[in-house]
Amino acid sequence: MSAVRTGRRVDNPGVLGKAAIMAIQSDKWIRTQAQTHGMIEPFVEAQRRDGCISYGLSSYGYDARVADEFKIFTNVDSAVVDPKNFDSNSFVDRKTDVCVIPPNSFALARTVEYFRVPKDVLVICLGKSTYARCGIIVNVTPLEPGWEGHVTLEFSNTTPLPAKIYANEGACQFLFLQGNEPCEVSYADRAGKYMGQRGVTLPKL
Repeated sequence: MSAVRTGRRVDNPGVLGKAAIMAIQSDKWIRTQAQTHGMIEPFVEAQRRDGCISYGLSSYGYDARVADEFKIFTNVDSAVVDPKNFDSNSFVDRKTDVCVIPPNSFALARTVEYFRVPKDVLVICLGKSTYARCGIIVNVTPLEPGWEGHVTLEFSNTTPLPAKIYANEGACQFLFLQGNEPCEVSYADRAGKYMGQRGVTLPKL
């Protein structure tokens, strides 16, 4: 396996030493962590594509599903979106198998899966190409070492048309990057404000 340091690829990782290596983890590692340590619950150990947007374990990642709980942003009450003082009038709640996001609007959702991130792992997320090709952007900030919870998903409809999101189907892919050693202070150690979140979680200060 090649090592990467400051953007430069090195054919022999031993030259740089252990500190230079951050490896992306394979399906085998993900399966072991999920089944032995509860890293992903519920866990689907093979890609499922039967007429749905695919989800489950892939070669070097895990495609998570979006649950059927949505918060759709609306301007009905002329609310202002303020990250320091979030107003519940900014959105409407919907529990549905198919969420329709209005044109140029936005919705919050969550993963079906509950994640428990190991202390030596950082998880990043990329949207599914099926949604990206429809102008629907899925945004998730990194899952930090030691964090656990349902992942809050942000869906942006960048099109001038209404857009559908399908609950209990694939929404995004998580990639697991393992560092050279556990971090000194994890998300759990510093009692991060989104630790252990369940359901769709709104911004907190």
